[in-house]
Formats: sequence, C-alpha cells, structure tokens
Amino acid sequence: MMILPTGTQYEIEHGDLSAVVTEVGATLRSLTRRGRELLWTFGAEEVPRGFAGATLLPWPNRIRDGAYRFGDESHQLAISEPGFNTAIHGLAVALPWAMTARTRSSITLAAVVYPQPGWAGTVRVALTYALDGDGLTVRFRAENAGDVAVPFGYGAHPLFAFPDLDEVQLSLPFGRQLQVDERLLPTGLGDVEEALDFREPRPIGRTGFDTAFTGAPERWEVRAKGPDHAITLWADEAFDWVQLYSSPDRTGLAIEPMTCGPDAFNEGPTHDDVVTLAPGGSTSGSWGVRVS
Repeated sequence: MMILPTGTQYEIEHGDLSAVVTEVGATLRSLTRRGRELLWTFGAEEVPRGFAGATLLPWPNRIRDGAYRFGDESHQLAISEPGFNTAIHGLAVALPWAMTARTRSSITLAAVVYPQPGWAGTVRVALTYALDGDGLTVRFRAENAGDVAVPFGYGAHPLFAFPDLDEVQLSLPFGRQLQVDERLLPTGLGDVEEALDFREPRPIGRTGFDTAFTGAPERWEVRAKGPDHAITLWADEAFDWVQLYSSPDRTGLAIEPMTCGPDAFNEGPTHDDVVTLAPGGSTSGSWGVRVS
C-alpha cells in the first residue's frame, strides 16, 4: 500500500463541518463546511504547498541567519529558507505525530522535538483539533521533557481560500506592526500603517500582506468576510502576535496565530514574548476558527 506524502489522514466531523489533520506535521490539510473547502490547500497525494496548514514550533516565522544565543550558549540551526538565509517555521513540519486520542469530532496528536544541531532541548508536544457547534478549536501543550532549559514559541499557518481577496472585508484588531527589512526580519516596532490598519472593517482591495501584528486585546479575533462566507480566527492570551500573508494569486489569506513574533529567539522587538521552558516546565494555549 502506498504511503502518502503526509502519512495517515485523520478526518473528524461535527454537523456540517469536517476537517482533515495529517500524521506528518500535524497539518490542518482540510476544513470544509457543507462539503465546501475553506482552505487554500493540497491533496492527500500531494506534497504540501509551502506551509499551508502547518504546525510551527519550537519557533514560528524566521530566525536571522539561523543563529541565536540562549543563556551562555550560541546555537546554529540549519538554513531552511536560503533566499533570506533564515531558519523558518521550526522543526515540526516533517515530524511524524502519533495519535493519542480520537473521537468522531476530535483528535489528539503528539510528538517529541529531540535535540539536534542548533536545538538542545527535548520538548514533548500535544495538539488537539476539535470540532463542535462553534467551529474548530485547536489546543496545544508543550512540556520540556529534557534536562536543559530552552526557548519556545508556537504558531499555526491556516491559509484560507477566497475567490478574490480584493473583495474580502477584513477586521484586524491590532494597533502595532513589526517593521522589517528586505529579508522580512525585524528592524523595529511601530504603530500600524494607515494602509494596513483594518481596526475598522473594510475591503482588502489591492493591499498585500506579509506582515506581523501585535497590540491587540488578550483574546482577539480576525474576521475575513467574502461574498458567500466569513472566517473568524480567534486566539487566547497565549498569542500576542498574528502574521497575515496574502498569496500572490490573490486567492489565499493566511491568518497565523503566534505566541511570539519573527526572530524572537534573538534580542530585538519580539524577544520578550519567547517562553523559556525550564526542565519539567510547560506552556499551553488555544486558537480556533468560526465559519459563517
């Protein structure tokens, strides 16, 4: 029997909602309502398209030159984004995850990020995807199962499909944005630019995104309303950041909840949001999607 590129496909359902989560990467590969696909995604027999639906840990986004210092030690990660010379989106994308619990409407997957070049820790992670009458809820919990402290961040990369982003009305409750250089690495933190200020809902128009935002309420919601459906992505107080990304073909909008911003392992405007996991320590949080 052929092994699929992303391993076993775990389907869950509740009412008119269904989702597919993959064994490899614990990726959210599909989210449908009444049979309609809501994600800009890939097929079960295909290699993933970029980071669509990916689980991003032990850091989301980029690390400058793949290098960082933690405590008294310097670390060098493999460069996974050669064009910008960065290490991007963590170490879990290609990990096999083991199913530890399953019902018709929920699944829990677990994995361990073991020590490797540039990463000294042993972190056990559990992810639960659950559907109910309100939509999809994703819960993460990470525990340091090793004997050395490590920095940690978590993010998710749901990429939502729309016929034309120009016509999508966006509500984005963030008042601060990360200022970046040509490599999309932090140079500062400032008030959100007028062109990217969607605190009052309005159409996206020709606005393009590859931008990290912060400065929202402890529990925040981003709403994107197309011509025939709306997506609301919410996150709890564990998530101080969101990254928005618009696909070049103007049919995909990533709304990425992140516990820390880009290059957070290094000193700079995003560093304060990194969690330090001492041996035996843990961190957790939840985000989710409502569809209307």
